[in-house]
Amino acid sequence: MARYLSCLTRKRETRHAPAKKAASPRAAAASSSARTARSARRRRSVRAEPDARLGIVIGPQTSEHFLQGDAMHMDPKHVTLNNLLLGRLFRIPDYQRAYAWGTKQRKDLFSDIEEVAETGREHFMATVVCLARDKRRIAADEFLTVDIVDGQQRLTTFVILLKAIERALDPEKAGEGKIKREIAELLVKGDDHCLVLLQTNHDSSSVFLDYLRQGEIHEDRVKTAADRNLVDAARDCEGFVKRWHEKRTLIDLVAILRNSLSLIYHEIHDEAIVYRVFEVLNSRGLDVKWIDKLKSQLMALIFATPQEAGRAESLHEMQEIWKDIYRVLGLRADLGDEALRFAGAFKLAQRPNRVISQSDAAAVLTDVAGTHVKTIVAAGEFLRKVVEVVNRLDSDVRRRAITRIMHARFLAAAILLRGFPKEVEEDLLGRWERLTFRIFCLAGADTRRLVGEYVRLAYDVLSSQLDETKIRERLAAVGKGYSINEVLKKIEWDQCYEGWTEELRYLLFRYDEHLAREAGEKFDASQWNKIWGVEPSKSIEHIEPQSSGAEHIHHLGNLTMLPPEVNSALKDKPPAIKAETYITLGLAATRRVGQTIAKSGWDEASVHARTKLIEDFVRQEWAD
Repeated sequence: MARYLSCLTRKRETRHAPAKKAASPRAAAASSSARTARSARRRRSVRAEPDARLGIVIGPQTSEHFLQGDAMHMDPKHVTLNNLLLGRLFRIPDYQRAYAWGTKQRKDLFSDIEEVAETGREHFMATVVCLARDKRRIAADEFLTVDIVDGQQRLTTFVILLKAIERALDPEKAGEGKIKREIAELLVKGDDHCLVLLQTNHDSSSVFLDYLRQGEIHEDRVKTAADRNLVDAARDCEGFVKRWHEKRTLIDLVAILRNSLSLIYHEIHDEAIVYRVFEVLNSRGLDVKWIDKLKSQLMALIFATPQEAGRAESLHEMQEIWKDIYRVLGLRADLGDEALRFAGAFKLAQRPNRVISQSDAAAVLTDVAGTHVKTIVAAGEFLRKVVEVVNRLDSDVRRRAITRIMHARFLAAAILLRGFPKEVEEDLLGRWERLTFRIFCLAGADTRRLVGEYVRLAYDVLSSQLDETKIRERLAAVGKGYSINEVLKKIEWDQCYEGWTEELRYLLFRYDEHLAREAGEKFDASQWNKIWGVEPSKSIEHIEPQSSGAEHIHHLGNLTMLPPEVNSALKDKPPAIKAETYITLGLAATRRVGQTIAKSGWDEASVHARTKLIEDFVRQEWAD
C-alpha cells in the first residue's frame, strides 16, 4: 500500500512571483505575516514517520494531535466496484460538500474504462473511506449503512453511470434483460424506495433521486451548482454509454465495471478517527479542496481534545456549521476558496499586505482553532460568517463592477463582518463603493494597484476594531491622488462601450437613481432587475443605432439602458421611432432621452449635451 504524508505537507498552490525585497515597514509587516503562515505550515511539514500499525505515514502534527490514545483500527480491503456496492447502503452526510465533479473528471474516468477494454488489465481507481453505522433490513435482505468519508465524487459518478447503462439495456435482448433487472435492484432496493446511495447532500431539487428512481433528468429543477453538476453527469454518462454501444456491447461495459475496476476500501467503526484518516489519505497531491481539508482537521481536533465533556455537542455544532457552509457553497462552489483565503488573512497575527493563499489560510485557521473545543468551534463559526459575507458580495449584481477586484471585496467583507448598525454599515459601504469606482472604474487604475492599502485597512477594520470615524478617514486616505476633478480631466467619454460595459451599466444605474430621486419619482426596480439579470451589453441601448456609422455611437451621451427584450426589439430603428418606447418604459434617464428626441430630435449636439449632464452628476456623486 502506498505511503502518504500529512495533510499540509506536500500539495502547494501556484504562487504569485515573490515580491521584490523592500526595507519599508509595510514590506517588513508583509514578510512577517508570510513567515507566520509559513511557520504554521512547517509545523505540519517536517519529515513524516511511519506508523507500523497502519502501514501508512503520519506526519508529526498528525501524530501530536490525532494519534493520542488508541490506534486507528482499519482493515483496508482491495475490492471490485461490484463487491463494494453489494450489501451496503451509502450515505453522504449533509456536512460534506456537494457533488462537484465536472466534465473533465468524468472524461478521465471514461478514458480509464476504455483503457481497461483495450488492455484487458484490471484498473485501480481510488480509495474509498466509510464510517460504518447500522444494519438495515429491506424486504428479506440486510444491508450495512455507511457514511462516505472520502470518495463520494467518484462513487456518485459510478452510480449515475450504472443508471445510464440500465436505461440503455434492452430487456428484450438475450442477456441484457437479466442484467438490466440486476442493476435496477442494485440501485433501488426491494422496497422500491431506498437507494444504494441514500442521500446526496444538498440535493434540494431531488435531481439525483429522481434520476435513479425514474431515469428522468430535470433541467428545469436546477438551482445550485451541485444540481447542474448532477444533471451534466447524467448527460455525460448517457453520452458515454451511447458511444460505447456503437462499437462494443453493453454487457462488456457492465463486466468491466463489475470485475475489472478495483478500489481500496477502508471501513471505519470509530467516528473519532474518521477525520484523521481523511487527512492522511488525502495528502497525496489529489484534487481535494483546502476548505475540505480544513473541515476534516477541525472535526479531528474536536475528537483529540482532552475535554470529553461537551464533545458530542461540539461535534454536532461543528457539523451544523459545515452543513450551512456547504449549503451556501452549493450556489457557487468556487466561493469557498476565496472565503477560506479571506478568513485566514483576517486571523493572521500581524496585518498582511495581501490576501494569503488557501494552504496558508488553512494552516492559520488550524493554529487559531487550538486544542479546546470552544476555540475549535469558534474557528469554524468564523469561517461560516466569512462564507456568508463572500456569498452576499458575490450575489450583489449591482456592485459587480466594483466587487470584481479582490482586495476591494476583502475590505467590503471586513466592514460587513464588523456587524455595525445598519445605517453605519450602509454609510461605510457607500464610501467604499464610491472610492473604488472612482479609482478603478473612472480613473482606470490597474487592479493590481493599492492592494496593500486595501488589505491593511480591511485587516485593521476587523482585527483592530477601528471605529467608524477612523474607517472614514482611512478610506479617504486611500483615495488621495485620485481627485474626481483630476480623474475627469483625463476622461474623453467617446468610447464607453467596448470593454467598459459592466462599469457603464453601474454608472447609468446610479444616474437613473439620481434622476428619479431628483424628480421625486418612484425608482422602477422591476425594470432594473431585468437589466441586472443579463450580460451588460444585452441591455445597453445605442440611441443613434450602431448601424448608422456615426462617430459618436459609443459616446457616453448616446448610451442608455433598456430591458434586454426591449433593446432587442428596437434594434436598428432610428431615434424618432424609438422615442415613444423610451418615454413610456419607466426608466427616468431613458425617458428624458425620449422627451428630448420628441422635442428637438437627436444629433451629435444632443449627445454632447447629455454627456455634460451625466458628467456633472459623476463629479458630484464621486467627489473626494
